Amino acid sequence: MTQIHPTAVVDPAARLHESVVVGPYTIIGPHVEIGAGTTVGPHCVIEGHTTIGRDNRIWQFCSLGSDPQDKKYAGEPTRLEIGDGNTLREFCTISTGTVQDEGVTRIGDDNWIMAYVHVAHDCRIGSHTIMANVTTLAGHVRVGDWAILGGLTGVHQFSRVGAHAMAGFASRIAQDVPPFVMVAGNPCEAHGFNQEGLKRRGFGPERILAVKQMYRALYRKGLTLEAARAEIEALRAEHPEAEADIAMMLDFLASAGRGIVR
Repeated sequence: MTQIHPTAVVDPAARLHESVVVGPYTIIGPHVEIGAGTTVGPHCVIEGHTTIGRDNRIWQFCSLGSDPQDKKYAGEPTRLEIGDGNTLREFCTISTGTVQDEGVTRIGDDNWIMAYVHVAHDCRIGSHTIMANVTTLAGHVRVGDWAILGGLTGVHQFSRVGAHAMAGFASRIAQDVPPFVMVAGNPCEAHGFNQEGLKRRGFGPERILAVKQMYRALYRKGLTLEAARAEIEALRAEHPEAEADIAMMLDFLASAGRGIVR
C-alpha cells in the first residue's frame, strides 16, 4: 500500500505507485503521477500535469507543477516532467511550461537540487547536474548534463549552460556558457575549464587535452568566434578520440543565439 500520512490530501485521480511515501500535510492534485520508490516530504504541494519518476527524494515545502510565472499564461494544460533519482531539497519551486515553447518543463535524472532553487517555465535540465542553494533559472533556460551552478547564481531567460560547465558562487549568467567552461562573477567571465570534473567523470588525458585546446581557441588566443570555431573544427583530425566532445562544442557554438560568455 502507498504510505500516505493521514493529514495529506491526495486527489483520488492522482496515480501514485504503491511504494510512494507521502508526508504530513502534503497536497497532491488529480493530474499527478509519481513513480516507484519516490518519497515526498511534509508540507509539499504537487499540482498541475506533473509526472515524477522513480526513486526521487522530495524534501519538505517544495512546490512542483504550479502555474508558470508568465503573464501570457491562460490556463493551458502544460506539463512538468521529472525523471528518476533526483533530490529536491527544501523550498524548491518548479513550474509547468507554456504554449509559447513546447509546453513542458523537463528535469532529467540524478540531479542534486538544493534548497530554494527556482526552475521557471519551459526550462530543460539534463542529468547529473548540481544546483546549489538559491540558484534561480528564468524561463526557457537549458542546462546540460553534469553542469554545476553555485549558490545564488541567476540565469537569464533563454540562456544555456553547456554540459560539464561550472558557475561559481553568485554568478550572473546572461549569455550562453559553452560546455566544459568555468565562469564566475557579475557580469560573468570565463576562468578556465572544468578539468577536475572531467577527470572525476573518466575523461582520459587525450580528451582533456582536446578540451583544453578548445578553451584556448575560445578564450586565450584573441580569435574572433568564427576563427575559434574553425580552429576547434580542425581539432577533429588531431583528436579523433574527442570527436563527441568537439562535436558537442561546435553544435553549441553554432546555436548560441544570445552569444557566449567571453
